[in-house]
Amino acid sequence: MALLEVSGSSSHSGIGSQSGSKRTQFVDRPSHYSFGTKSQEFAVPVGVDPSAFLKSCSSDDGISIDLNHGTTTLAFKFRHGVIVAVDSRASAGRYIASKEANKVIEINPYLLGTMSGSAADCQYWERLLAKECRLYQLRNKQRISVSAASKLLANMMLGYRGMGLSMGSMICGWDKKGPGLYYVDDNGTRLSGQMFSTGCGNSYAYGVIDSGYREDMTVEEAYELGRRGIAHATHRDAYSGGVVNLYHMKEDGWIKVCKEDVSDLIHQYRKGMF
Repeated sequence: MALLEVSGSSSHSGIGSQSGSKRTQFVDRPSHYSFGTKSQEFAVPVGVDPSAFLKSCSSDDGISIDLNHGTTTLAFKFRHGVIVAVDSRASAGRYIASKEANKVIEINPYLLGTMSGSAADCQYWERLLAKECRLYQLRNKQRISVSAASKLLANMMLGYRGMGLSMGSMICGWDKKGPGLYYVDDNGTRLSGQMFSTGCGNSYAYGVIDSGYREDMTVEEAYELGRRGIAHATHRDAYSGGVVNLYHMKEDGWIKVCKEDVSDLIHQYRKGMF
């Protein structure tokens, strides 16, 4: 009886009821974002409105919730591929939530995505992007391009603009056109470029990268530049820290180069800093 009541069926209707009997019409409510649905919605309980909840928290009568986030991520292209370097400190306001957060989403062997903003938003949408990229490969018998993958993520963000998402991501990869690097954020902005840095420590990282970047760098010089950019940013930015996770996107796929503590790196660079 309880199952019948939950499903909306009448207790008098049997399993072998007549075809002309009255049936309950069920509403299709997708559990996650899908390109085939007409009405997009989050996988939240019925009646919960994320946008209204965030507005209530920021009003005078509501509860004040600190939604500040801190991170430093960078990526740049050079003649041997794409270098991706990120820190690992996950902060919630002034509280350090984790020191070992990997802010690189390994979408597939030829695509990487970085996280800045809300960790939950970045992980959810980039894992969903990984699913769509896999479906594209199964349907078309070829890998999705970096440009198309970044466009998919930008379209997802456009569908939820103004609903309180917090995400700034870099999509890095290698396809038939060579290395690709795109920036996508929660407003649906999508940019292509040679280098990007996101997070509250990005100004410090940009300063280091601009001073040492060259298109014809060797692989070791690129590795050192990525490590140095994150290390100096974590030294100046209170919301960045932990370890440096460094990836190299090559023609035959990405490799993880190193995972080094920023405190050790700062001591190594100390002579050049002061």
